[in-house]
Amino acid sequence: MPPEAKARLAYRIAYIDWMRGLACVLMFQTHCYDSWLSPANRQTTFFMYSQLGGTFPAPLFLFLAGISFALVTQKLRQKNLPPAQIARTTIWRGAEIFGYGLLFRLQEYVVSWGWAPKSDLLRVDVLNTIGLSMMLMGVMCWVVGGVLVGPKKSEGAEQPAAAPSKAASSQNAELRSADSREPALSLPKRRLSPQVLPLILAAAGIALLISLLTPLLYTTWRPSWLPWPIESYVDGVHNLGVPQQGIFPIFPWTGFAFAGLAVGFLLQTEWARAREILIFISLGAAGGVLIELSRWLDAQPRQLYPVYNYWLTSPQFFLIRVGMLMVIMTGAYVWCRWVVEKMRVVQWGFSPLIQLGQASLLVYWVHIEFVYGRVSILPKHKMSIGGSSAGLLVITLAMLALAYIRTHAKGWRQKTGPGGAVEARPPALQADGRIRG
Repeated sequence: MPPEAKARLAYRIAYIDWMRGLACVLMFQTHCYDSWLSPANRQTTFFMYSQLGGTFPAPLFLFLAGISFALVTQKLRQKNLPPAQIARTTIWRGAEIFGYGLLFRLQEYVVSWGWAPKSDLLRVDVLNTIGLSMMLMGVMCWVVGGVLVGPKKSEGAEQPAAAPSKAASSQNAELRSADSREPALSLPKRRLSPQVLPLILAAAGIALLISLLTPLLYTTWRPSWLPWPIESYVDGVHNLGVPQQGIFPIFPWTGFAFAGLAVGFLLQTEWARAREILIFISLGAAGGVLIELSRWLDAQPRQLYPVYNYWLTSPQFFLIRVGMLMVIMTGAYVWCRWVVEKMRVVQWGFSPLIQLGQASLLVYWVHIEFVYGRVSILPKHKMSIGGSSAGLLVITLAMLALAYIRTHAKGWRQKTGPGGAVEARPPALQADGRIRG
């Protein structure tokens, strides 16, 4: 693979990991200050802004899950796999993540044995919602891409060819496990594929529909006739009778995944790759438009819904968050293209955010126990802002070290060549578009 192609592939994937790493850092600070600050310090403006920053990690993880899902789906379509097989693969991956979410709840209950209520086993957490979102996206891609559109016939689809030799297969192994096949780096087409456009429109439409239905499903259309463990996946009611903050039901949270799916499908087209810089800048500008549209709609004297809650259910807040995610994505792309790629941080340096992003599932899982669990490194609800900040620094550095060990352990074990040199590929080239952990 030519060096220029590797560099182009690297920053394409690096911005996804960078954004995941940013979500991890925001998550750390939110959880640490929430767990450790004393009641008096929880009344400060500092705490308010720290928790406001905490509204970004879950949307970021879901949005990036959608982008990564599009990346993986397009890779499978380029292999000319049947739509049903692609659906099985992606839906099973979603079920796997959902299973991790259930296992995480079980672990939390066991660690908190004696004072955690049994209802915590059925709490709808962000991992559960990511898994469900992936399964729903798999169904949508099968229906739209398989039933309505048909098999992929363009955008770099592979053509039948003679079976490659073992040597050829070995030489191409790294490329097959990376972002996409070589056609993605060849001469691009100049029109948006008619087979991808329905997927983009369907994903964006579902995201919008989810946001529009959310206020009604939390109030006048609330499915209170369902058992609370099932209803909680619709409106986050848990077992408390009314929808709760801190729960991540399908409405509205899955909407962020579908928004990311629409963006991901757009970015994976050769039409977009031919105009990569322009597309990312345009997406950032579109995000700014969504932010201003959200503010304008919120300022209107009349509201569409009988019950209006801007921070919990409103489509306006969904729009402003999606807009901010798109602006962050553009900033991450610019940083990774003109700093990470130009300075070759991915090749010979170290990017803390990219490193965290490559092990986001693991650091999410582990840090909870050292912040909220019995092994919390600081006493809960007793610390000053300075003390909590010191604890936050320790947690961040510890999780960074854990992520580094996780992503490099395999390379340390694999030794090649007569000199026994360790083979360690650039972190960005190890990314496969899936949730890593």
